Amino acid sequence: MPSRFPSRTRFSTTLITAAGMLLAGSAVSGAAPTADPALAAAIADPARTAAFVARDPARHPLEELTFFGLKPSMTVVELWPGGGYWTEILGAYLTPSGHYYVALQAPGDADDDAATAKWRTRVAAQAARLGNIMQTTLGPGQFDIAPAASADIVLTFRNLHNWMDGGYAEQVLAASFKALKPGGIFGIEEHRGRTDKPQDPKAKNGYVRQDYTIALARKAGFKLIGSSEVDANPKDTKDWVDGVWTLPPTLTQGDKDRDRYLAVGEADNFVLKFQKPKH
Repeated sequence: MPSRFPSRTRFSTTLITAAGMLLAGSAVSGAAPTADPALAAAIADPARTAAFVARDPARHPLEELTFFGLKPSMTVVELWPGGGYWTEILGAYLTPSGHYYVALQAPGDADDDAATAKWRTRVAAQAARLGNIMQTTLGPGQFDIAPAASADIVLTFRNLHNWMDGGYAEQVLAASFKALKPGGIFGIEEHRGRTDKPQDPKAKNGYVRQDYTIALARKAGFKLIGSSEVDANPKDTKDWVDGVWTLPPTLTQGDKDRDRYLAVGEADNFVLKFQKPKH
């Protein structure tokens, strides 16, 4: 979720069919997981925000959430939901039989506060569809994202660079570990940094090396159990004038070289699946 810069289709038999197919792009042991038709239905719901739907080809929500092992009866925690792209899917999917926590950004920054207000407005407008979302706060000194050992999955999408910039990435991972049940899953998507350059500990360009992320998660106690290339983009050279925010959807350069950046598409992202040890 890029915080430094401002950042309906009918349900079809085609999507139902896709939900029953094996999902490509994952590096996990054993057979690839099969997508849940109910998850496909939540993604295809015409009530979703049109601008979010337009990003589905770049974000691959069905493949990614299936890779993480999401089930409808789970207790799920989402960290820093941004505008609510994933909230509109997770809320609809979990409300019949699951539990859903969202850890919002701590108040303080004007842009972040405005984004949180927009998220709350969007969620309130879809309350019947998204159900009871339990809201907590995540930020400096505020790391109680959910009751201890209550969550089956903690998920975060393109946020690690922000926590690194704020100097509390380790505390966020520790809070995620604490919130998870033994055997629970921590799923993370992040802009992938170049391996030929050392990692900036503040991640000022928005990119984080995959090996650096794995080391952080292991330090918190997690075990890496899978990775997916579903959001990989080899066109992303990661040397942009405004960092990752040069690319869509932010496009900080405005009309300057716009067609070039649109042709690159959204950033190259890694997707990692960690587990809290069962014992």
